Amino acid sequence: MSEQIHPLAPHHLPFFIPGPDGSDTLMVVMGIFLVGVILWVGTLYWKLHSLPERMAHRTHKLQFEIVAVLGLISLFTHMHIFWIAGLLLAMIDLPDFSTPLRSIAGSVERIADAAPGTPEAEPISEAPATSGGKSGARSAAKEEVRSHA
Repeated sequence: MSEQIHPLAPHHLPFFIPGPDGSDTLMVVMGIFLVGVILWVGTLYWKLHSLPERMAHRTHKLQFEIVAVLGLISLFTHMHIFWIAGLLLAMIDLPDFSTPLRSIAGSVERIADAAPGTPEAEPISEAPATSGGKSGARSAAKEEVRSHA
């Protein structure tokens, strides 16, 4: 066969037509671009998906664990309602009921320790009777007053 170019063929070929050696530079560039775009979109998806969890963690919400579980459920089930519920829960400030209840429980425990019929925390030292048994009567009166407090 002859090595001459056909007279109607263009002398300059565009860059997107592969050369005679079989190397296709446009395909290689587009393949690298496609992998980069897929990684970028995947990262964007993960950032968007973890948005409620990051919001709840940043503001130190009490419901952080619930928001995290809702995010995982929405990730594995592909049901977006869980993600929306987690986002709404991350935005809402729930009132702190546990701190006042712990305070009440601690106060009730202290009151229960001072209730009659329970052993005293500190033993009452019995002083020897000096002047006619007055100090023995005084310690019994103190014990009686303490048991009613």
